Amino acid sequence: MKSKKIKKLLLEQLKETPIIEYACKKLNVSRSTYYRWRKNKKFAEVAEKALTEGEELITDMSEGQLISLIKDRNFPAIQLWLKNHHPKYTNKIELTGNVNIKEEPLTPEQQRLVEKSLTLAGILLNNKQKNYDSRIKKSSPGNKPGNNKETS
Repeated sequence: MKSKKIKKLLLEQLKETPIIEYACKKLNVSRSTYYRWRKNKKFAEVAEKALTEGEELITDMSEGQLISLIKDRNFPAIQLWLKNHHPKYTNKIELTGNVNIKEEPLTPEQQRLVEKSLTLAGILLNNKQKNYDSRIKKSSPGNKPGNNKETS
């Protein structure tokens, strides 16, 4: 029974301060115990929800403080808000220069790796798909004059 009460208190603490280390220390529970408890799917779900609620609470409090600082004309607070909420004030990088492209053919190994990567990414068709597509193109009426029959 004591374990259930401690778990409940820990979850409440995580809702207030979503820092596992801090919540565990405050209730004299080791982090390893907390992570052992998290192996239980139900506890893990409730703990994750508590952490999310805690993060939302801290975010709301932080935004409230930031707005108060902005109202007090605190320039770093104003700057932070603008940089994160208005594209005109975000950090920008300007690059200038020349690009020299040296066209060298790929080695067979490089070609194989590129084809494999593109195939895995779903960008390049594999051989079965290529063969199927080429047969479809050959069989289409517009490709070969006078030859309207499909090949298999």
